[in-house]
Amino acid sequence: MAKRKKKTTFRGERVLRVLVALLVLGNILGSSFSMALISKTNIEVESMRKKITKQENLNQSLEMKINELASLDNVEAVATTLGLEYNNSNVRTIDED
Repeated sequence: MAKRKKKTTFRGERVLRVLVALLVLGNILGSSFSMALISKTNIEVESMRKKITKQENLNQSLEMKINELASLDNVEAVATTLGLEYNNSNVRTIDED
């Protein structure tokens, strides 16, 4: 029978193996956590974009309603129903610049 060679281990080799295993496991868990965080953030961004688009559409609709109510024809119609006369010299235009 041949003699078996004893495995020689360096001091702290077991500690190094445990540290490497922990680093690999930590890297995997850290990557998973980061990807989950990025996914959650992307969902929130998309939700905000939808809200912004909805608000922009509402604002555009309200601007159209304002323009419709401020039209000269509408002003004349309201003035006539209230018994007022249209006098062009009393009309002032205000710019929002």
